Amino acid sequence: MCRNIKKLYNIDTPASEEEIRAAALQFVRKISGFTNPSHVNKQAFDRAVNEVAQVSSTLLRSLVH
Repeated sequence: MCRNIKKLYNIDTPASEEEIRAAALQFVRKISGFTNPSHVNKQAFDRAVNEVAQVSSTLLRSLVH
């Protein structure tokens, strides 16, 4: 597991959409083993990043302060 994971849930300054997308990209890269997917895998890779970002945003909005 990565040792430099940054916590995004912070009551004072909520995570921006850019931070959430960057975290989603990092996760998908880690889980897939691809830093830059091939042309044939790019659509699936990008879809996964979008879905992880969306679910992460939903989670962060749902947390009780």
